[in-house]
Amino acid sequence: MKNFMGKDGFQWFVGVVEDRQDPKHLGRVRIRCLGYHTEDLVKLPTSDLPWAHPMNPITSATVSGIGQTPLGVVEGTWVVGFFTDGPEAQQPIIMGTLPGVPSTLPTKDSKKGFQDYSNANYPKYTETDVNRLAVNEKTDGSESNPHSSLTIRRSDRDLAVGIAQIDGVFDGVAPIGNDLDVTSWDEPETSYNATYPRNHVYESEGGHLREMDDTPGAERIHERHTSGTGYEIGPDGSKISRVKQDNYNIITRNDYLHIQGTGRHTIDKGLRIRVNSKGGAGNNYNIEVGNGSNVNVEVNGGNINLTTLGSGQDAGDININASRNLNMQVGKNMNIGVSGTITETSAVKTQSTQGTHTQNAALHDVNGNRIDLN
Repeated sequence: MKNFMGKDGFQWFVGVVEDRQDPKHLGRVRIRCLGYHTEDLVKLPTSDLPWAHPMNPITSATVSGIGQTPLGVVEGTWVVGFFTDGPEAQQPIIMGTLPGVPSTLPTKDSKKGFQDYSNANYPKYTETDVNRLAVNEKTDGSESNPHSSLTIRRSDRDLAVGIAQIDGVFDGVAPIGNDLDVTSWDEPETSYNATYPRNHVYESEGGHLREMDDTPGAERIHERHTSGTGYEIGPDGSKISRVKQDNYNIITRNDYLHIQGTGRHTIDKGLRIRVNSKGGAGNNYNIEVGNGSNVNVEVNGGNINLTTLGSGQDAGDININASRNLNMQVGKNMNIGVSGTITETSAVKTQSTQGTHTQNAALHDVNGNRIDLN
């Protein structure tokens, strides 16, 4: 059985991808092979080139959608492979891609093959095909050819983000403590400082990025959507996340969050929190502050509104329990409207009014062992 695949000798090739629109969606591409095919597109158009199957790694099942999708090469990619039919050279298989340093860029609608003549998209540069984030070329210690995503990230940092400051607190009412020294924070700069060949980069056609950087002292993990949404984990384990549009978190059961330091949240617009949205006893909204700390709420130019809704047995109360003093300071008037009864019980009661003190009642009943009127 001489004429059998694998027994006719190993016939390999180097070529260029010219078409990847596989009608069978198998990841096949059409390859123009050096020494086998002419560059003259009139004599040998791309449509007459055989389809080449990609070879996936053993870590990818490549069956029923399991494993890595056999896609990735583009028009203009240089590849190496072999022919399963030997000298017939009609059944190519691609084993891998070959990076290089392009001497010229493709010419659109050219009559010559061995290039991306239909789109003229790739290669984009006359420089190494290895990603700029992996190379990190430097001149005199400074980056000389930075990746565009790196330039954008550095210019898009969030700076001087103000945090909550309680300015209108009166002594004895709700002292703020000693956190006045922190008024704002800055988004940290990226810790990118890759050295070749330590940074392992994947970049898609659309501009999505993934970095696994093993540079000593600058180890990072970075993933970025082409819109700018992404995250980066720096050498010390700090994580920076950025979402350029809306962010949704859907949790079907419970959510646990433990911040072992101080939480600082700044919202430029509004905040709404709804608890027990489906109704049910015991689904409460609870806030607990540890011993020696305060709860401070300040509104600048607005109101503080507390309301309980309902009627009859479903009506709610507002309860205030102070284990020590209850101090209230009112800058103007104080209005209290009660449809029921007001009951006051105290050991001693003192009322001081600088102006007129007026009390109106259908029946004013005063009881006491001693009544002193001055």
